[in-house]
Amino acid sequence: MSLADRIFVENCKNILENGVWDKEFEVRPRWEDGTPAYTKKCFAIVNRYNLEEEFPIMTLRRTFIKTAVNEILWIWQKKSNNIHDLNAKIWDKWADEDGSIGTAYGYQLGIKHEYKEGMFDQVDRVIYDLKHNPNSRRIMTNIYNHADLHSMNLYPCAYSMTFNVANGKLSAILNQRSQDMLAANNWNVCQYAVLTHMLAQVTGLGVGEFVHVIADAHIYERHIPIIERLIEKPQFDAPKFELDKTIDDFYKFTDSSFTLTDYKYNDFNERIEVAE
Repeated sequence: MSLADRIFVENCKNILENGVWDKEFEVRPRWEDGTPAYTKKCFAIVNRYNLEEEFPIMTLRRTFIKTAVNEILWIWQKKSNNIHDLNAKIWDKWADEDGSIGTAYGYQLGIKHEYKEGMFDQVDRVIYDLKHNPNSRRIMTNIYNHADLHSMNLYPCAYSMTFNVANGKLSAILNQRSQDMLAANNWNVCQYAVLTHMLAQVTGLGVGEFVHVIADAHIYERHIPIIERLIEKPQFDAPKFELDKTIDDFYKFTDSSFTLTDYKYNDFNERIEVAE
């Protein structure tokens, strides 16, 4: 059975059984009808996925991985903050009339900084260090820039990556301040697992672990019945993931540069309302 399924079920059961409600607070998120969107949450969940053994995609329901990869390339490769560069509608509600989401996500990764070796943005610095300083303990990115928060249409949720090389394998930690478990958990896991595969390939490394640290892991009140039904569905084996081995330049990857073989999943037709 898929490790991603087992971890998701364990996390959700933990939140449902041991989580804490936020109903005593004046919460920021609202449902489409304007009512407060309360959550039940657990603090500091840490999940580990061995990318060498299997690709961590959920089979309880389908994860639309091509769209997920398109978004991660929009952020990490295009370094864009404009939805006109994204082949999906997932950011539309946070964009202004020109399509901008403000100084968030890709905008932050694309800012160049001066180092002893020259000028790099955060992505190119990671690639440079993985090639030239793989033993470094300083290979990381951070897009939670306090100086620019006032002009971000949405504060970053997945905000920091830390990379580590051991035995010729690239491992990575994703730090996430907040996560809607139903809507976004496996979406983000797949995105950053693919990113780790891509960075490993273009820097001549194998893949190791992907570690996901979630500070506020929550289930929205209206999502609880859906979660309860979802975690009881059958689980299948993880599919086989393969990247196009001819690509050696990070900026040449597309959302079609990989294949998933034997991806089995359950039908899922329930509408997931997203709080804003």
